[in-house]
Amino acid sequence: MTAVTAAPRAASKPRPTRWVLRLHRPALYVWAGLVLALAALLLALYGPLADAAAEGWRQYDACGWSERKCAYDQDAIIRYKDYYNYATIALGVLPFLVAAWAGAALVGTELESGTAHLAWTQGMSPARWLAVRLAVAAAAVTAGGTALVWLHHLAWTAGRGRIDTAKSWYDTWTFHANGPTTVAFALAGLAAGALAGLLLRRALPALVLGALATGAVQALAQTAMPHLWPAVTRVTSLKQGYAGVGIDLDEGIVTSSGAHAPVPSCPPEDALSGCHASYAKADAVGFFHTYHPGSHYWPLQWTTTALLLTVTGLLVLGSFLMLRRLTGTPTGASA
Repeated sequence: MTAVTAAPRAASKPRPTRWVLRLHRPALYVWAGLVLALAALLLALYGPLADAAAEGWRQYDACGWSERKCAYDQDAIIRYKDYYNYATIALGVLPFLVAAWAGAALVGTELESGTAHLAWTQGMSPARWLAVRLAVAAAAVTAGGTALVWLHHLAWTAGRGRIDTAKSWYDTWTFHANGPTTVAFALAGLAAGALAGLLLRRALPALVLGALATGAVQALAQTAMPHLWPAVTRVTSLKQGYAGVGIDLDEGIVTSSGAHAPVPSCPPEDALSGCHASYAKADAVGFFHTYHPGSHYWPLQWTTTALLLTVTGLLVLGSFLMLRRLTGTPTGASA
């Protein structure tokens, strides 16, 4: 009788995406909870909070300049202003939270505890280990960040023209919270945190370095942003004064030759007469104002986003190069 030998079961290949989701499930729950909480607040700002504040301003404007007492819902106005600021600042802080988590938990802790080395001995190459972590985290950050940015833009639009204290489009916090630069900042924070984790291989130092690197990227983008799209220059007479509202780049006087010069300082004796003597001495015939108007909002958003994604790509490349140096294996090694 011939014995039948069962074929050996093929070794199951590791499923890196499921592994990452299980390992970082608490962080995923926290991220989902944070997104849902902010989404609820932004929906309230879009609906009842904006309506109540707008009604309060309608009541206030109806009072006019009369000296008689006039009732209006001041609490609704203050409540909208406070909650709007909370939501906008929270969106601005998100990239730092992502960077801190990426440096401390996504990469730093796994290297410090040896979890990463365990994964590499289970048939997963270091390059795939890092790629899967970055891809899963980037998908979660992009999905949640995009939803929050869209809701913030809705909330801001609901107050525009109805609430006198509503933030202008060029307010720095509002500018970024209303557009894709917030998502790009978060992705840059993710890449910066991952690189910090690979450099330091310890959770706490990587948390700090990732957050600091994200701040440096934000400062770079904020400095470069006004220069990524051609600005508008408006020239007006001395009687008209400066014209144009938006993101300011430069302003000053125009001389009779058409040259642009800084505004002259007025000595105390000339300031009382409106600085006429100082302007006459400087040969000023008008003012100039170089700025970005509201029509430049989206061009500035997309060019800044492109810059941030380029920086993100460089940080990711640096992470893979650092990983190759750390492990001594090619970054493209197969799993």
